[in-house]
Amino acid sequence: VQLQASGGGLVQAGGSLRLSCAASGRTFSRYVMGWFRQAPGKEREFVARISWSGEMLYYADSVKGRFTISRDNAKNTVYLQMSSLKPEDTAVYYCAATTSYFTENYDYWGQGTLVTVSS
Repeated sequence: VQLQASGGGLVQAGGSLRLSCAASGRTFSRYVMGWFRQAPGKEREFVARISWSGEMLYYADSVKGRFTISRDNAKNTVYLQMSSLKPEDTAVYYCAATTSYFTENYDYWGQGTLVTVSS
């Protein structure tokens, strides 16, 4: 599956942004989808994941209550709604796909979209 992330940009602290990740192919619903991010000078970190039909969600503590992951299998798209953004949320955000909900290993990655939060 090929993934294309979009929706990044510059936003002020406290603002909101929605990222999208469009997947190619007709097997999107077979994949668990995740969002990750990598801040400048830091390692990539997990942000959120969503199960095949969207019934199970999991978030990193750092974004819990502020970010919401969702998916639309009819549109082959996963979303990350980000609210109450903080400067420390600045990073390149990547979407990824895997077949197992509990794995930390993702098989497919998008190219990333940059989110910059100004203070």
